Amino acid sequence: MPKAIAERLKKNETTIAEYFPEVTVLFADIVGFTALSAVMNPIDLVELLNKIFSGFDLLCERHGLEKIKTIGDAYMAVGGLPSPRADHAEAIAQMALDMQTEIARFNANNNKYFSIRIGIHSGAVVAGVIGLKKFIYDLWGDTVNIASRMESHGLPWRIQVSETTYKLLEHRYLLQERGTIQVKGKGGMKTYLLVGKKIR
Repeated sequence: MPKAIAERLKKNETTIAEYFPEVTVLFADIVGFTALSAVMNPIDLVELLNKIFSGFDLLCERHGLEKIKTIGDAYMAVGGLPSPRADHAEAIAQMALDMQTEIARFNANNNKYFSIRIGIHSGAVVAGVIGLKKFIYDLWGDTVNIASRMESHGLPWRIQVSETTYKLLEHRYLLQERGTIQVKGKGGMKTYLLVGKKIR
């Protein structure tokens, strides 16, 4: 939880909700992990996942991003809150590329063959803490849903981004047009694959 939010909770604020007009949300999923869970000792499996996600946590810290949560073998992070920043999309793009490197390194060191699927979308969200127990700083809004769809409709070893995010990245990053995909509740959406950073 962000330190500033934790301090507000200590002061007995009951509901914390803030609107952020411009952020970039990332969802990542470890491909092949669910199948492994059927044949591997659960404790060993969680230890593997902890190693991977700990590496991702360090990347979040390095890039000044906010880890929101993990859901099973999925990882969610955001750039641009709780402190707004103009380069939120670029910071998330770099995080995504570094996550691919991290998984490749993990595989080499642990004799595994995991791949990672990443989806990214930019837009407005509401962020905050609700409820009475097990407080978690979470995000709500269409931006979150679309980012999740970018991941679930993505490809292994690929970083799929929406057209909105593409426009924020195209001047500094290399992207390939993937085409139009059908997104539940949205119809056809043009998407792009993030390949790397442009060399200046």
